[in-house]
Amino acid sequence: MAELDKEVRYLSGVGEKRAKLLGKLKIFSFRDVLMHFPRAYEDRTVFKAIGEVTLGESVCVRVTVASEPVYSYVRKGMELLKFRVTDGADIMNVTFFNRGYLRNEIHRGDDLVLYGKIGGNERRPEMINPIMEREASEGGATGKLVPIYRMTAGINSRYIEKLVFSVLERCGDELPDPLPSGIRKKYQLCSAGYAYENIHFPKDYESLDTARRRLIFEELFVIACAMKLMRGTRITKAARVPKPADLNEYYRAMPFELTGAQKRAINEAVSDMTSGRPMSRLVQGDVGSGKTVVSAACCWLVVKSGYQAAVMAPTEILANQHYQTFSTLLGGLGIRVGILTGAMTAKKRRETLEAIKTGEIDVIVGTHALISESVEYKTLALVITDEQHRFGVQQRAALSAKGESPHVLVMSATPIPRTLALIIYGELDVSVIDELPAGRQKVDTFAVGENYRTRVYNFVRKIVGAGNQVYIVCPMVEEGEDLPPELKSVEEYGKQLKEEIFPDISVGIVHGKMKPKDKERVMSAFGAGETKILVSTTVIEVGVDVPNAVLMIVENADRFGLSQLHQLRGRVGRGKDKSYCILFKGAGGDISAQRLKILCSTNDGFEIAEEDLQLRGPGDFFGSRQHGLPETKISEYTRDIDLVKLAQQAALDTLADDPKLDKPENQKLYEEIERVLAKSADTFS
Repeated sequence: MAELDKEVRYLSGVGEKRAKLLGKLKIFSFRDVLMHFPRAYEDRTVFKAIGEVTLGESVCVRVTVASEPVYSYVRKGMELLKFRVTDGADIMNVTFFNRGYLRNEIHRGDDLVLYGKIGGNERRPEMINPIMEREASEGGATGKLVPIYRMTAGINSRYIEKLVFSVLERCGDELPDPLPSGIRKKYQLCSAGYAYENIHFPKDYESLDTARRRLIFEELFVIACAMKLMRGTRITKAARVPKPADLNEYYRAMPFELTGAQKRAINEAVSDMTSGRPMSRLVQGDVGSGKTVVSAACCWLVVKSGYQAAVMAPTEILANQHYQTFSTLLGGLGIRVGILTGAMTAKKRRETLEAIKTGEIDVIVGTHALISESVEYKTLALVITDEQHRFGVQQRAALSAKGESPHVLVMSATPIPRTLALIIYGELDVSVIDELPAGRQKVDTFAVGENYRTRVYNFVRKIVGAGNQVYIVCPMVEEGEDLPPELKSVEEYGKQLKEEIFPDISVGIVHGKMKPKDKERVMSAFGAGETKILVSTTVIEVGVDVPNAVLMIVENADRFGLSQLHQLRGRVGRGKDKSYCILFKGAGGDISAQRLKILCSTNDGFEIAEEDLQLRGPGDFFGSRQHGLPETKISEYTRDIDLVKLAQQAALDTLADDPKLDKPENQKLYEEIERVLAKSADTFS
């Protein structure tokens, strides 16, 4: 295995400079080269006669050069080489830009194979800068499936292809195979060697499918085993056990009637906490479903037994919001709620720290300040993290370490179908709140084209004129992405709105690359009603509750996952006034239109999640890979749901037979689990 773990700079043709560029693609070792799987494949196996081609398709044609190439020097940096080719029945034009050297290599009568996109017109098709070779042959440029890799500046797909080939030749004999032979046979999976060779250089589609199935299964199987081992460790620990209590006392103190789903989640959590083992439960509910009431009930239970609870939120705004909510819900029950954030004065911080240490504060709400070394708890028995995907596992573990195996409750508003949630969060027990409290507003949603732009801006003026506020969300742009001209960029678009479209209305701009204090300042101004329009990336997907905001506009909505759009829509409809969501359609085509239609037809996040799962459409189901889920290289939880289930069952069977993976046949599996856990320490849930 030593060879596979060598730094990529030691690979022929790399060196220090290119190694730094490869690092941007998270390629640091020989192993990482092999794990940089193709994002797509160019099909150069399709050959057609010129008379059969259609405009816009990419195909191979076998042709003979019908005219001597004509070279033109247009200007500096622009050379043209044009000639005609024939397949004996029809003629096609070929143009090369800046390939003047080919005029000495191509002559009338030469037999060529060309691969490229068909342009021109139906009467006279054309290829521009096609892939060209003398004949299609094994190892050549045509007649095969060609891998297309994610790239970065200075590193193209062809270069990565060469690196992969080099690593396979050099390390092919020591490719890791963590799958026990019994699992491979039971699920009819190919060998690791075959899988890696055919994922990068497939002989045909059948070989590619066989390789993909094996590698996806392996990745999911290793993750499932790892999560179950972590879960097993948790179950063996002892925890502080609160005394049973009459939950009706809590329910009667609430200012509203709890839903059946909320009560069910509370009962599940109480059952965990009184079992003698530490609770580790995910409460997963749609936007506005009332997860906070569930977590407050857990706080009430532990405080009644003389223990403390800590609630960690990802931002100061959200921490302050939770402080107000928990104070309202628990204050009447005699529970002392405090807050600890980085923005507190030194004096107030000292007083709060002393109150936590002596037990004068029962429930402490705060940001990551809760895990700093200076914080000492008297009897911490319950740790709650909100929007758990915003914290690394090390941060959550650091908070848990403040107590003696405290109970852990994590909350998430990402709507995932129940069956999928149970599979993905294998290390957690899952409660799903699938009802909305009475009185929660339906948000009217519309998907519109650019021809509605003026009407929408007029509607914004009407909303602001009535004393309400507006969110305008733009998609996040990946570094180096080639942007279509219509794609809205937050800073540019925000400036245009400020200076040209709404110069008389206060407009705020917020995005993830701003300094935290600047971001907090802009969000606070919007929360206080000083800013009327907030132009943002998805940093507001989960955040401050602004009941006065009644209109959510999402630009280029086809760039978002359905579940993410639903999260964004959940920022409005939180007050007494009628609320709306307007989605500007991009150029996503029929599938994108179908997805947006689903969002317009229902406000049920779980129904949306199920539909998204069925469509398996473009865009990451979870919006991004920052939701605390184990990071994957080749599998996608939603697309590969069938293999997720098989891998889950295989993990159960394997660990039932060998709970600690001590048997020799499971040694490589155990080593792979250790490697994955070590590499994903910050994100593995």
